[in-house]
Amino acid sequence: MAHRSPILLIDAPSLYFRAYFGIPESAARAEDGTPVNAVRGFLDMLATLIRGRGADRMVCALDYDWRPAWRVDLLPSYKAHRVAPQGGEVVPDTLSPQVPKILEVLAAVGITAVGATGYEADDVLGTLSVTQPGPVEVVSGDRDLFQLVDDVRPVRLLYVGRGVAKLDDCDDAAVRARYGVPADRYADFAALRGDPSDGLPGVPGVGEKTAARLIERYGSIAGILAALDDSDSSFAPGLRAKLAAARDYLAVAPTVVRVALDVPLPELPTALPTAPADPERLLELAGTWNLAGSARRLVDALAARADA
Repeated sequence: MAHRSPILLIDAPSLYFRAYFGIPESAARAEDGTPVNAVRGFLDMLATLIRGRGADRMVCALDYDWRPAWRVDLLPSYKAHRVAPQGGEVVPDTLSPQVPKILEVLAAVGITAVGATGYEADDVLGTLSVTQPGPVEVVSGDRDLFQLVDDVRPVRLLYVGRGVAKLDDCDDAAVRARYGVPADRYADFAALRGDPSDGLPGVPGVGEKTAARLIERYGSIAGILAALDDSDSSFAPGLRAKLAAARDYLAVAPTVVRVALDVPLPELPTALPTAPADPERLLELAGTWNLAGSARRLVDALAARADA
């Protein structure tokens, strides 16, 4: 049975990275000088979303493994350029210490945060999008999550490319208008086009328009590969050569790009609280880290939702 109000599924890494780079460290510090710009910005984003979307449920998804081995085994270039010399992901030195603070505040407020060993936040979001009662609204600045859009369930992507205050509210028609493919074909389209930010080379010489035309004609990468084996298929000679040269890549890339929908997750409390779960702890954290304003805005947003 569908809920009348949506559940907000938050891509926490996407939002706190955006918060970190959107607010200068000099504008958000604790009394001891510790930067808290990502924490403040993230909490303010949640407050804005709660006020603006009329949601009664929320889960924040976390990266327990930002570069899962099963994806790297298929495509070694996957996010390889983001691996730090000492291992792990390249993350600004002043951002990493802020993530535990975000999680502490979420726990004190009573907003669920969850990750899964061996999976990215995207995979957690994908699994929640098909297991939680709808309507579902996924909040992220990651283009890969356009593949989760589903008008039937329904699942929408609130794309934060221009910020939380200027969300792009995307259904299937919006994905088609933006990329020329339906949402359920976005993963194959993205594999063809490539994405340097994720270490996906794509097919050299195949851009967005050509990728969209190929998906429209053949339906999927599997359909394209089958057509390559058919001497009667009408590829332009140059395009056929490009696709044939990329056959090994195309055999694995869709699996790498597709978001997992079967991540093992525990039963989760998803209801948004009307008041902080642990008000004393929230006050302590707000005082220690100079977060009083952001914490108050979040608490007020929860209270306003409850009164609506």
